[in-house]
Amino acid sequence: MEWEVVIGLETHTQLRTKSKQFSGASITYGAEPNTQADEVSIALPGVLPVLNKQAVECAIKFGLAINADIPARSVFSRKNYFYPDLPKGYQISQFELPVVGKGAVTIQVPASGKNAAYEKVINITRAHLEEDAGKSVHGALEGMSGIDLNRAGTPLLEIVTEPDMRSASEAVAYAKKLHELVQWIDICDGNMQEGSFRCDVNVSVRPKGTDKFGTRREIKNLNSFKFMTQAIEYETRWQIETLEDGGTIQQATVLFNPDTGETKAMRSKEEANDYRYFPDPDLLPLEVTAADKARVKATMPELPDAMKARFEADYALSSYDAAALTASRELADYFTATVHAGSDAKPAANWIMGAISAKLNTEEKMINESPISAAQLAQLLKRIADNTISNNAAKQVFEAMWAGEGEVDAIIAEKGLKQESDSGAIEAIIDEVLKANPAMVEEFKAGKEKAFNALVGQAMKASKGKANPAQVNEVLKKKLAN
Repeated sequence: MEWEVVIGLETHTQLRTKSKQFSGASITYGAEPNTQADEVSIALPGVLPVLNKQAVECAIKFGLAINADIPARSVFSRKNYFYPDLPKGYQISQFELPVVGKGAVTIQVPASGKNAAYEKVINITRAHLEEDAGKSVHGALEGMSGIDLNRAGTPLLEIVTEPDMRSASEAVAYAKKLHELVQWIDICDGNMQEGSFRCDVNVSVRPKGTDKFGTRREIKNLNSFKFMTQAIEYETRWQIETLEDGGTIQQATVLFNPDTGETKAMRSKEEANDYRYFPDPDLLPLEVTAADKARVKATMPELPDAMKARFEADYALSSYDAAALTASRELADYFTATVHAGSDAKPAANWIMGAISAKLNTEEKMINESPISAAQLAQLLKRIADNTISNNAAKQVFEAMWAGEGEVDAIIAEKGLKQESDSGAIEAIIDEVLKANPAMVEEFKAGKEKAFNALVGQAMKASKGKANPAQVNEVLKKKLAN
């Protein structure tokens, strides 16, 4: 039997606010345990929640970015469950009426094996505001566990998809696109190691060609794209093998162990009615007006898909190049600044995606940490374009600039890399080369094209690599034609 995997994601995005969702306590990461737990965080009797306006604006930004329905009225609810990291005994969230309704994200799924790259629309069911819980800390004191409530009340936007994905590749492509988007519109710092962006993945399998969904299991708190791929692939294999062996799948919450590469059931999966949702009596309904949406929209940057289309139209870049350059807002800004500093678009794109990206990857740096500024790269590319230096010499200049040895023109002068473009000097070099290599000349005239390349090589060697290669080719062809 051929099986099909069905995947949906729930992503918890920590919002980039200064304070908590329902109080003024700080959300700075890394503070000493319980130093940012105020009266609301620890649920002292009689304290009341006050909604964070900045968190609401972040949610509106996201809704606008995915062309979602943003209803005029949404409601906060109490999600009831009992755990030590939740002092109130409930989490304030949204259930029936979320702040962001249906929207969509278009993803690019990369080629793999025999499968070509393709585009797919992933539908967003909803995005709702809620508060984070605290966390259990094990081993801080010997033989004991503790509770750190610094994180309790941190603003979250939970983004839920339809079960539209059919492979780990699609799920990861969606998660990466979402990760890029929330950083692009500046509502989340995207730090997966610190838990600012974490995904729960619902996985089920069914016989291919059927419409009925299988029983899903939810893989909790995946905070790396690598682990997401491994977890989905293992869980898919496990479910298929279980069904083919005559077993059944029980709905459950599972955890992924990166050390073993396996998922393991943590608890049976709760349904909505298990949480006994009901409207929070301490919070009024949230109202979002057309004026609110217009005000927030005016603060938003150009979105990545729109910028990609503009790069293709304005700079005649390929879809691939434009997509690569809009992979992050910082990278897109670096490319734009390079072009504005005087470089042609295509060479700028090639160098940014090539030499710059290779160096950054090797040194595990981001584009905003590049030792070569956009203006410096533009100056280097202008020196290639005006034939001051060859492409090979440009690589030497690039390495020197990366090492902090100075500006483009100073490095060219210091290293003697200026290209020889004087036609008289080049003719003299070629005359000497032809005189010294009569056998190669005869081979070329006998129809051996390789002899021409060999003569070019000799001319470049004689000029110590400084002759303009295009001029060498042109002059050599004229000399050999006589």
